[in-house]
Amino acid sequence: MARSKYTLKTKESVASVDAFINKQPKEEVRDDCRTLLKLMSELTGEEARMWGPSIIGFGSYHYQYDSGHEGDMCRIGFSPRKTSFGIYLLAGFDAMDDLLEKLGKHSTGKSCLYVKRLADIDVGVLRKMAQRSLKDLARRYQPPSGR
Repeated sequence: MARSKYTLKTKESVASVDAFINKQPKEEVRDDCRTLLKLMSELTGEEARMWGPSIIGFGSYHYQYDSGHEGDMCRIGFSPRKTSFGIYLLAGFDAMDDLLEKLGKHSTGKSCLYVKRLADIDVGVLRKMAQRSLKDLARRYQPPSGR
């Protein structure tokens, strides 16, 4: 299999998670970040780390596509964006229709859930979605060596 020439832009860094959260301009966003931080830390047992300049992630896994593209990414994470939170449930949403219906106001991408604020959703349902995603990811991928 040929190696991809793509250079990964989103890598784990040593930047401060707390500093990143504290520089968010709105108190509600900072509070939602802390809620997600607690939830994801409890679910993974992992310490939060910055991935790239704007993603707070937990744990990591190694992926490799048929194209040869491969890399490491956080197992679960989130990013406060200008208009919404991106919540990364990297296993995707294929088997989550039952939970998506109960979640509240949201939209989805391939493996990203978008919510304007946590008050718009049922955080208990989000917890169940995150648990499913982590379980599915663990079945499909191994953590990178050295973890």
